[in-house]
Amino acid sequence: MRLSVLAFCIAVFVGLASPAAAVLPDEVLDDPVLEERARALSTELRCLVCQNQSIDDSNAALARELRILLRERLVEGDTDQEIIDYLVERYGQFVLLKPQFNVFTAILWLAPGLLLAGGAVLAIRVVRRRSSASTADSANLSAEEEQKLQKLLRAEKTAD
Repeated sequence: MRLSVLAFCIAVFVGLASPAAAVLPDEVLDDPVLEERARALSTELRCLVCQNQSIDDSNAALARELRILLRERLVEGDTDQEIIDYLVERYGQFVLLKPQFNVFTAILWLAPGLLLAGGAVLAIRVVRRRSSASTADSANLSAEEEQKLQKLLRAEKTAD
C-alpha cells in the first residue's frame, strides 16, 4: 500500500515538473523539420501576457497567435533570424526571452556584475576598517591593562 502511494506521489510530482508545452494539435506543422524549427524558435520568445514563460509553454491567446504567426512565416520560407527580427520589430526587444546585447539592454547585462563587484569592494572596506579599528583599540591600552593582558596570555600558555 505504501509503495503504491509513493509511486503515485512520484508520478504526480514528475508530471507537474515537466514543461506545459501549450502547443495545440491544430498548430503543429505537417513538415517535421519546420515543426522542429518552430518549437526551437518558440522557446526563445516570451509570452507578452505571462512574461516569464515562452510562447511554447503559455496557454494565453496572444501566445497562440504568436505561435501561429511564427509557423506561417516558416511556411512562407523566412529564416529563423528573419522571423525573430520581424517579431522584435513588431513587439520590441521584450518579446525575446534572452535580450540581445546593445546600448538599450547593456544595463540588464552589466548590472549583476557591477552590483557583485560593488558589494565585494564594500565588504573589503568594512573588513579592513574593522580590523584597523580593533588594532587601534588594542594599541591604546594603559600600562595596567597591558600587564593584565600579558598575565592572562602567560597563564593561557602554561595551561596548554
